[in-house]
Amino acid sequence: VQLQASGGGLVQAGGSLRLSCAASGRTFSSYVMGWFRQAPGKEREFVGAIGVRLLYADSVKGRFTISRDNAKNTVYLQMNSLKPDDTAVYYCVARRISSYYPPREANEYEDWGQGTLVTVSS
Repeated sequence: VQLQASGGGLVQAGGSLRLSCAASGRTFSSYVMGWFRQAPGKEREFVGAIGVRLLYADSVKGRFTISRDNAKNTVYLQMNSLKPDDTAVYYCVARRISSYYPPREANEYEDWGQGTLVTVSS
C-alpha cells in the first residue's frame, strides 16, 4: 500500500496533535497499521500499531492513541500531553496482518510513508 501521513507541526509541551495516515488499496482492513518515529541523532523507534490488537511503546502508553477508520482507509495517531522528547519525524507504516499482536521491529513493516515532523517546544 502507499501511505500519506499528515498533521505534524509545532506544539507546546502539554499540548495535543493528531496525525493521520491515508492508505491506498482495497484491502486496508487486512493490514497492520502503525507508527514509528525518529528523533534527530537517534534510531528509529516504535510508537504503536493496530492490527488484531493494539500495541504501544511504553514511552507513549497512556498519552497516545491509535485508531483506524477502515471505511476511509485511514489510521490516526492522537497525541496528548506531548513532551519535548516526543519531537521527531513520525512515519506511518503498514504490513499484512500475520499474528495476533503487531510487530515492534521496523524491518517487519513493508510499507512506509514519507514522514511528518512533530516539534514540541518546552
